[in-house]
Amino acid sequence: MTESVPRLIRTSINRTIASLGLSRKIEEYTAMELWPVIVGERIANVASAERFQEGKLYVHVTRAPWRNELVFLKKEIIAKINATMGKEIVRDIIFC
Repeated sequence: MTESVPRLIRTSINRTIASLGLSRKIEEYTAMELWPVIVGERIANVASAERFQEGKLYVHVTRAPWRNELVFLKKEIIAKINATMGKEIVRDIIFC
């Protein structure tokens, strides 16, 4: 046997996930879980990633002044998320 058992299991799991079309959803959930790490504690205290829909990340912001500030940082945040994920996961962010 040339491959170790863990590698075979990982390969089988990845194939199953891909065949079920779940890869994108897993990446989206991973990006939402990493939100506090990506944006930092200060922003994460007032804004939380809620859901994805068609490449758009919906973020709930608790205070209107922060919502305005985050609109100005949108491109930078999108770039950080996509860089962290290693691919384009987010095309747009909707702050609500």
